[in-house]
Amino acid sequence: MKYTVSTIINKPIDVVVELFDNEENMFEWMEGLKSVDHLEGEKGKAGAKSMMKFELGKRKMEIVETILESNLPERMVTTYASKGVNNIIFTKMEAQSDNTTKYIAEQEFKFKGLMKLMGWLMPGAFKKQSQKYLEDFKKFAESN
Repeated sequence: MKYTVSTIINKPIDVVVELFDNEENMFEWMEGLKSVDHLEGEKGKAGAKSMMKFELGKRKMEIVETILESNLPERMVTTYASKGVNNIIFTKMEAQSDNTTKYIAEQEFKFKGLMKLMGWLMPGAFKKQSQKYLEDFKKFAESN
């Protein structure tokens, strides 16, 4: 499953990239994120791997994030792997004016096992969650 989500952030591109690149800021806008444990590579750079732990209600998830490419605002490529789901995100940010930035995330999901059925039955839920993360980052960025 592939789709693209985007939002316009009312901040200059250099500010948006700086806020996005700071790992500590993820706790401010990524709902349910409880911890990020660095596993290997240089933080924030290509080759870095981290274990992200989430709690959403009673549901707990562990997701391995791998940075494949880190060259924002032009392009950042990350993979997120969890049980039954692999997600690759191509992120870019484009200046729309001196004070506005377009945040674009191209998403590609690959499912295994039972999650294949979930992806087929509920593709809108994945897109809705992806858009929510962009909007939550927008709110965070605009408030800083």
